[in-house]
Amino acid sequence: MGDSQAILAGVIGDSGHRLDKALAEASGLSRERVKALIGEGAVMLDGHVVAQASAKPGPGCAWTIAVPRPSTALAAPQAIPLVIVHEDASLIVIDKPAGLVVHPAAGNPDGTLVNAVLHHCHGQLSGIGGVARPGIVHRIDKDTSGLLVVAKTDAAHESLARQFADHSILRSYRAITAGVPIPVAGTVTGSIARSSHDRKKMALVTDGRGKHAVTHYRVIEPIGTAALVECRLETGRTHQVRVHLASIGHSLLGDPVYGRCSPRLRPLLGALGFSRQALHAAELGFVHPVDGRAVHFTSPLPEDMTLLLDALRG
Repeated sequence: MGDSQAILAGVIGDSGHRLDKALAEASGLSRERVKALIGEGAVMLDGHVVAQASAKPGPGCAWTIAVPRPSTALAAPQAIPLVIVHEDASLIVIDKPAGLVVHPAAGNPDGTLVNAVLHHCHGQLSGIGGVARPGIVHRIDKDTSGLLVVAKTDAAHESLARQFADHSILRSYRAITAGVPIPVAGTVTGSIARSSHDRKKMALVTDGRGKHAVTHYRVIEPIGTAALVECRLETGRTHQVRVHLASIGHSLLGDPVYGRCSPRLRPLLGALGFSRQALHAAELGFVHPVDGRAVHFTSPLPEDMTLLLDALRG
């Protein structure tokens, strides 16, 4: 075996599955990754190269997969502190602080959570799509704090992405709103798309451009002209909580984009230096990609939101 590749090998069981599914289950690679490797001529059955992912191998066939070593990610590792809630060989759950961008992009080429994970997981990433990079399956806005799961392997990335796609992931946020939502519990449903008036904003739309979005909310504590609200996401769209709560007249305190703060609260926010949306990803639950356990993680409110609540309570 050369330094440029790793050889995985085994024997096909009596599953009756097509080749790509059987090898995905046996190798720990994702099904899409196995398909790609078959297309590259890197998969052999009983010593012969296989060209069809849909082939039906018989039980007892010996298989090998020549997996290229992951290429280097474009993002550079950076020693940025991370709060690790959980970590194993497949994934890492991080409590992201407000102000940290998740992924490098225009305007934020580095100093992101991805750069931090690349440094923290040096040598542990088995490659997402053949590249040694963390698998980002969901994101949190720069100025939203809280829990985020990142895949370390191709198979974990595929499993988590599937769970997000079928809306089986538990995501619960804590928000501090302007005013108290009435009724005190309900569901906001509305398609979300890029605003046609301001490209920096998202908006509820009815013209067919948007993605279906559902947010379930519940007032935890009314506090005069504000409220602590729990939001459970059935879907995960860009700015979903911020757009949905603003649409019912209760935008998040401190939100510079969608906020409609009452004159009575502006001095308080200014005195506290609170200039971000009051939103925290407090709970995250999913089925572990490897052992099938239901796992659940929680994160307490960060200090700035706790201080804001204390000040509101007066």
